[in-house]
Amino acid sequence: MDELGLGIDAGGTQTRWALADRDGRIVAEGAVAGMSATQMAHAAGRDAVRGIFSLLAAQVLAAGRPQGVCAGLTGFDGLATLPAQWLAELLHVAPHAVTLRNDVEIAYLDSFAPGEGYLVYAGTGSIAAWIDGDGAFHRAGGRGVTLDDGGGGFWIAREALRHIWRREDEEPGAWQQSALARAVFEQIGGSDWALSRQFVYGQDRGAIGRLALAVAASADADPVAHAILQQAGQELARIALALVGRYGPRPIVLSGRAAGLHPLIAQAMRAALPAELSLRQKEAQAHHAAARIALHSRN
Repeated sequence: MDELGLGIDAGGTQTRWALADRDGRIVAEGAVAGMSATQMAHAAGRDAVRGIFSLLAAQVLAAGRPQGVCAGLTGFDGLATLPAQWLAELLHVAPHAVTLRNDVEIAYLDSFAPGEGYLVYAGTGSIAAWIDGDGAFHRAGGRGVTLDDGGGGFWIAREALRHIWRREDEEPGAWQQSALARAVFEQIGGSDWALSRQFVYGQDRGAIGRLALAVAASADADPVAHAILQQAGQELARIALALVGRYGPRPIVLSGRAAGLHPLIAQAMRAALPAELSLRQKEAQAHHAAARIALHSRN
């Protein structure tokens, strides 16, 4: 049987996996529906995370039996050893065959070899990353949605809600003339403040970040939504330029679900960067990179 490496990306809004053969070709992949393991760690604790890994293991073993595993995880704090133990047990591999790495580090390696360029990743949050030629990880941003994470999905959603409710303070009922507010309230389930309050303060950050979909859907018809997405692109350019200023000019890749919400985001980022800096947008496939890392770590 061909040697297989399993890659897991559990740092975004879902938990994705891929199996790669010894030549690095992806031979199978899938996803566990619902929240990612990282989101479950925040919202429901360790039992829920183990439940996600159990579902993932069943999918993987139906497709093939991995010899090595690399998982990109965030948000486990002091419990970082438990996910490795669970994965080893559920996948029937030796504990030393399971490697845990930062999910952003794996996303970087999906786009660049160490030292080549900068990754700007915009999901629920946002971060710019560089792995230098010696393997050291450098960052700008990524401090969490409470502090910043400008340009990420949560930030976009928060900016939209802030504008909508400030406008309602000034002129109650103004939301009915706003394409942005109508789209946002449709996703929330109504225009009553109690619904917005429950939406913002009663859910995890990933669920709130998905409200950015409503902002993107209304951007072509609403100048406020248009401006928020433009500012999101400028925020992402800011963290890219922070790394450029520290380590010098290199190509930049923009990735992540929030970055692909609307062309305005990448366009505004491009406009905010010096013309000589290369910018390319690509879909993140961190689970593919993790699968290949799992193979290499065994060689």
